[in-house]
Amino acid sequence: MKFFIDNWFLFLAAVVSGGMLLWPLIQRGAGGGGKVTASEAVMLINREKAQLIDVSEPAEYAAAHAAGSRNVPLGGLESSSDLPKNKALPLVVLCPTGARASRAVGILRKLGYENSRALAGGVAAWREANLPIEKTA
Repeated sequence: MKFFIDNWFLFLAAVVSGGMLLWPLIQRGAGGGGKVTASEAVMLINREKAQLIDVSEPAEYAAAHAAGSRNVPLGGLESSSDLPKNKALPLVVLCPTGARASRAVGILRKLGYENSRALAGGVAAWREANLPIEKTA
């Protein structure tokens, strides 16, 4: 017992470092939710037929959006008929910076789309990964 008392700081360091290692797993949660990188999004699209949902406003969407994405503005997300009927399909949600996409994931999960994830960095990250960008005239 004296060993534990004399070396309490070593045990504290071990507990803190273990917590730091486990934090990403805890943050993601059991559902694997959270954010995905552009390369993880591409893997979801190729392997699991994930759908890209862009929650930008129509003018932002027209200026630049990920190729193949559907525009469902954040304000109309709850009443939209443009969302996939199959709620089990993975959804990758994006916007220009990724800020609105995180809020949209929360709304989509409440609507039953449990396999929704935000694209970290948004369309900017998609562009930086040299993935196709479209513009609507």
